[in-house]
Amino acid sequence: MTSSSPPVVSQRDPFLDNAKFWAIVLVVCGHLVEDLRDVPYAHALYLFVYTFHMPLFITISGYLSRNFTRLRAQKLVSTLLVPYVIFEIAYSLPRLILYGKFQLTLLDPYFLTWFLLSLFIWRLSTPVWFQVKWPLAVAVGISLISGASALPDELSMNRTLGLLPFYVLGLVLTPQHFQMLKKRWVRITGAVVLLAGIGITFLVHYDVSTEWIRWRHAYTRIGVDNLTGAGIRLLMLVIGAVLVASFLSVITSRRTWFTALGGLTIYAYLLHGFVVKVLDRFHDQLNNPVGVAAVILFGVVLTAVLCTPPFRTLFRWAVEPNLKWAFKTDGARPNATTPDQPAAENPRSVNP
Repeated sequence: MTSSSPPVVSQRDPFLDNAKFWAIVLVVCGHLVEDLRDVPYAHALYLFVYTFHMPLFITISGYLSRNFTRLRAQKLVSTLLVPYVIFEIAYSLPRLILYGKFQLTLLDPYFLTWFLLSLFIWRLSTPVWFQVKWPLAVAVGISLISGASALPDELSMNRTLGLLPFYVLGLVLTPQHFQMLKKRWVRITGAVVLLAGIGITFLVHYDVSTEWIRWRHAYTRIGVDNLTGAGIRLLMLVIGAVLVASFLSVITSRRTWFTALGGLTIYAYLLHGFVVKVLDRFHDQLNNPVGVAAVILFGVVLTAVLCTPPFRTLFRWAVEPNLKWAFKTDGARPNATTPDQPAAENPRSVNP
């Protein structure tokens, strides 16, 4: 795929909000069962979901960032950088209360806040990718090479560079690509691929290191040489892209009860971690097949609740802070939009 100039997205598509809602359900449920992986089926589901759920969000974020060159830099600060600082501090407090530990390093993201920092960096790089002749190939090359180095944890460099191809993939996608996914034969194929993926994962999940789906370490630290590691990472990139396409192919394009919730997934993403930390205290009671099933069901309900308008009202000051007072005004500038949506979209749609 090549790209020479940023395309324009003209209007909001409920398909993307539907996809974001079910993707955030996977994120929440994945975090809830992470410490319950002694249960075999929980371990398999965790591996399967983590293979593509963040690549899915990153791809959607890239697609919705294609008009970044028209945005004010202040929106990047107010919707990503400031919330990152707020929640990095907020997530340090449970560690102090529950475990008696307090550590705050703003350049070394803790828990789920890495995504905000990485997305901040990816969006800063957006104009560059529109000048590259083969952006996706270059991004894949950077990802493979980055795994050969022991990168620092600061700025979440391992994940930022390792997962970069999914962001660039979103940048080069067009509405026509999503239309292809809605064809009947593609939807059937996508459903078959997802079912096959789950089946294969149940067969091999104990043979695959979960570090490959975390994207946080160099190849040698996972236990392989650089050439083998690059091959495995390339395979993970391909598998992730295939599962992302398959997942999107089974998502409805109709407006449903969860479409509006998909526009507020950033709230579920940033807030659910506090619930996860509380449930960690009940690990022994939940670490069984029934407990895992209950946690997954709870995760679906929790996601839906956190995406409702009341939570936006309560926490907008932290998730979508109004920082106009902190920036210089410029009457010649066009109206800004949030960094993950085109100008015609409702500002309530924010990617996690």
